[in-house]
Amino acid sequence: MRFDILTLFPEFFRSPLESGLLAKALAKGIAEVHLTNPRDFTIGKHRKADDEPYGGGVGMLMKPEPIFAAFETLPQLPRREVIYMTPQGEAMTQTLLKEFAQLDQVVLLCGHYEGVDERVMHLVTREVSLGDFVLTCGEIPALALLNGTIRLLPGTIGKEDSLKFESFEGEGLLDYPHYTRPPVFQGWEVPEVLLSGHHGAIATWRRQQQIERTRVRRPDLYAKWLANQDIDHN
Repeated sequence: MRFDILTLFPEFFRSPLESGLLAKALAKGIAEVHLTNPRDFTIGKHRKADDEPYGGGVGMLMKPEPIFAAFETLPQLPRREVIYMTPQGEAMTQTLLKEFAQLDQVVLLCGHYEGVDERVMHLVTREVSLGDFVLTCGEIPALALLNGTIRLLPGTIGKEDSLKFESFEGEGLLDYPHYTRPPVFQGWEVPEVLLSGHHGAIATWRRQQQIERTRVRRPDLYAKWLANQDIDHN
């Protein structure tokens, strides 16, 4: 799978791409990431990639010409989305990441300042938001999308079955608590059932923990889960 990132700050991605599972996935050829800087396509000695907005206002806007010129150098694979990271977009969810993981190519446009000239949106096929808040740049949500999508690609996670039991997977419940050695730490004990070796009892305990944790921490998800239970029983 190919990722193309249009960013004024390609150095932002270099350390994350050289670390952990992302680095391993890239080394295995599971995914490839290409960084393109619109500033390299500017004209003039000042390499100006931004300008003042028409009509006045605070802040600067990324100019359309460098973005279009950079975009035109990218290959176009059959199944492709061009994503602009913006608080105005649809929420980034696990369901959305799973959809992106089925594509051949994702192009990520990282905004800066007050955003991009509106005419750039003619290139965009999808707008995605990390949440209802504003950041200084689009690189942070772009990295989150990149990480969340690549980890879903076959071969990235060693034990792919572990993906089935994570939060937001399957029935949409949160994950159950996890414990490792030592069995007692600062007076906190690992639940006895996990030490029992009784796989049926462990599965039941984990299921109960998922339901209760979701009910307490995410009432919205719990309500959706309950509604689905009612549908299944009808």
